[in-house]
Amino acid sequence: MANRFVLNERSYHGKGAIAEIAGEVTGRGLKKALVCSDPDLLKFGVTKKVTDVLEAAGIAYDIYSDIKPNPTIQNVQDGVEALKKSQADCIIAIGGGSSMDTAKAIGIITTNPEFADVRSLEGVAPTKNPSLPIIAVPTTAGTAAEVTINYVITDVEKNRKFVCVDPHDIPVVAIVDPDMMASMPKGLTAATGMDALTHAIEGYITKGAWELSDMFHLKAIEIISKSLRGAVENTPEGREGMALGQYIAGMGFSNVGLGVVHSMAHGLSALYDTPHGVACAIILPTGLEFNKPVAGKRYRAIAQAMGVEGVADMTDDQAADAAIAAVKQLSADVGIPANLHGILKEEDVPFLAKSAYADACCPGNPRDTNEEEIAELYKSLL
Repeated sequence: MANRFVLNERSYHGKGAIAEIAGEVTGRGLKKALVCSDPDLLKFGVTKKVTDVLEAAGIAYDIYSDIKPNPTIQNVQDGVEALKKSQADCIIAIGGGSSMDTAKAIGIITTNPEFADVRSLEGVAPTKNPSLPIIAVPTTAGTAAEVTINYVITDVEKNRKFVCVDPHDIPVVAIVDPDMMASMPKGLTAATGMDALTHAIEGYITKGAWELSDMFHLKAIEIISKSLRGAVENTPEGREGMALGQYIAGMGFSNVGLGVVHSMAHGLSALYDTPHGVACAIILPTGLEFNKPVAGKRYRAIAQAMGVEGVADMTDDQAADAAIAAVKQLSADVGIPANLHGILKEEDVPFLAKSAYADACCPGNPRDTNEEEIAELYKSLL
C-alpha cells in the first residue's frame, strides 16, 4: 500500500511573513477575501495586522467573526451564508484551530454544496472539489491547522466533537509568523504548546507512522521541548521555536493520524469546554503508559528528542519511563494540572468513553482498545 503525504502548496515562515499575503492574493488572481477570525483577535487588534496588509494592497475583504473557541455547526452554517453574501473568492483564516477549522468547513461546503449538512463531513468525506482557496495565518503555536487535512467541529445538540479528514481542505498557503503569536497569554501558550507536543508524540507512535513522518515528529518533539518553556515566558527564541515546531508536527500527524489521547480530549472539550491543549496535556502521560506494552520501544527516541541524558545506557523499559517522566515534567513546568480533578464528572465517564471510542482518531492508536478500557483511563485521572 502506498503512503500518501499532503502538504501546503506554499508556506512562509519567520517574523514579518504576513507581508507575503498581499502578493499571494493578487498573484493568484483573487479579488476579495472573507477574513475568518475570532472576536478576541478583533478586539485586541491582532486581526488588524493582516487587514492592514490587505488595505495597503487595495484588496477588498469582509470579516466573519461568529466563531466560538470550539466552533459549532451553527458557526459553520452562518459562515457559509456570510461568504455567499460577501461574494468573496478566497478565505483568510486568522487565529488558532477554531478560526481555521471553521474556515475549512466553510471552504469545503462552498465548493461541495452537497455537503451542506455539516455532520455529513465527519470522518473521511468523499468530497470532489478542493476548498475555496484558504490562506491560513496561525496566532497560536499548537494546532497546526494551517498545514493539516483535518478539522474538528462541535455538535452542540449531541454534546460531542467530530473530526473531519479531507485532503481537499488543506490551506493553499500557510503564513507562520511568530509576531502573530506574541500576544498569547501564558496559559494559552502552555496549552497550545502541549497540544503540539501531543501531536508529535502521538503521530510518532500511531499505527500509520513511517520513516517520512518519523522525521517530522522527532524533530518537532526536539524543537518543542527546547522552546515551550521560553515561549511561555514570551522570549523571542521560544516563540520562534514553537511557531516552527508546531508546524513541523502538523506536517507529520496530518498524514498518519493520532490516537486515544486526542480521542479522549475531544470529548472533554465538547462536554465541558475544556481547552483542548490542557485536556491533551493531562491525558498524554496516561496514554503513553497505556500504549507502552505495544509502542514502548519507540519511547527511547522520544526521550532522546526531549533531551533526557543517559538514554543510550538505559533498558527499553527505563527509556520508556524516562520519556513519560520528561513529558510530565514539561507539562508541570508550564503550569498544566496533573489530573482531571475538578473537570471530569464520574457520572459522565460512560458517555465520554463511548464518544472517544467512536472518535476518528481512535483507530490510529498503536494499542487496540475498547470503551471499557477508555473508561478506566478516564477514571484513573479523576
